[in-house]
Amino acid sequence: MLSDIELKQLKSLCKENRINILKMVYNAQSGHIGGALSATDIMTVLYHKCMKTVPKWTKDKHFNERDRFVLSKGHASSILYCVLAQLGYIPKEELMTFRIFGSRLQGHPVPFCPGVEVATGSLGQGLSIACGIAMGLKLDKNPTHVFVLLGDGELQEGNVWEAFMQAPQRKLDNLIAIIDRNRLQIDGCTENIKSLDPLPDKIRAFNWNVVEIDGHNLNAIYETIEQAKNSDRPIAIIADTIKGKGVSFMENNAGWHGKAPNKEDFEKAIAELEKA
Repeated sequence: MLSDIELKQLKSLCKENRINILKMVYNAQSGHIGGALSATDIMTVLYHKCMKTVPKWTKDKHFNERDRFVLSKGHASSILYCVLAQLGYIPKEELMTFRIFGSRLQGHPVPFCPGVEVATGSLGQGLSIACGIAMGLKLDKNPTHVFVLLGDGELQEGNVWEAFMQAPQRKLDNLIAIIDRNRLQIDGCTENIKSLDPLPDKIRAFNWNVVEIDGHNLNAIYETIEQAKNSDRPIAIIADTIKGKGVSFMENNAGWHGKAPNKEDFEKAIAELEKA
């Protein structure tokens, strides 16, 4: 369990990340706020407390000992850049170049940005990529883990389920999939578009271990990921989240999937986050 001091630090980091997500998307007048805010707590705990990282993405003799991360829901790149900046992989001032022509911080992550393993964003492909990386690590007898964050909307892609089938077949107990289950996608509610429920049962049927958690409970995120590292098979963490978490008028609102705020909405959202 996280200590009170660790919890306080993580809450502060999450707050900083949510504010920066708003600033980045507002500055670019382009980007995806809702899914970045829903994944903020997961990503902050993962990078600061659970993943083996390397200092400032230094490619030294310890570089190969790092855990790998794949952002399958690549349109939520703003939260990835926020945590990379907190780790010192990129300067924090560079965050405001998000989605600007020529920037390293593209709308979907690309490997020329330090800390980014693979280019992602064509939805449904991240779990397959993660499987390939996990297989390679197994062949190299490298004991590190591969984490992949998926959106629930992209689980409607067939490629995802091929990967769900592949991972247990190859005994990829080094693979940890985290599903941002905010139940909304660009066209509305996932269950109205192509129902995923009962999602845990479906993934278990593919011989995965499955755990369900509150995706905004920092202790639950931390403890579950730490336990997942000892799984005897691939494990999926289904994190129940709120799209747009932290900004009242964005929460559970599909309209904020890929919409930049105007000046009034931006100022209102920032004021709300700063008071939290």
